[in-house]
Amino acid sequence: MATKSANLYARIEPDVKEQAESILSTLGIPASNAINMFYKQIILNRGLPFEVKIPTAKSVNVAELTEAELNAELEKGYTDMVAGRTKPARQAFADIRKDYGI
Repeated sequence: MATKSANLYARIEPDVKEQAESILSTLGIPASNAINMFYKQIILNRGLPFEVKIPTAKSVNVAELTEAELNAELEKGYTDMVAGRTKPARQAFADIRKDYGI
C-alpha cells in the first residue's frame, strides 16, 4: 500500500461536510478514505465517476397539481401511448433506479 503523505485542503459548505461525514461515520469510513476512494474512481473513470448534467425535465409532483394540471399530465401520457412512445415497465423501473441511484 502506498504511503499517504500528500495533503489536500478544500473549502466546502459546513452543512454538506456534516451530512456527508455523518453518513460516512455510519458506514465506518473515515472522510480521508472516502476522498481517496473518490480520487481513485476519477483515475479509473478518467473523469468524474458520475454524470454531471442539468436535468432535461423537472419531475412532476402529482400531490401538488391542481385537477386541471393533473388532467393535462394524464393527457400527455395518453398521447404518448397512442403515438407509441412507450417502454416496457421493466425498462422504466431500471431507468428510475439508474437515475436515482437506487
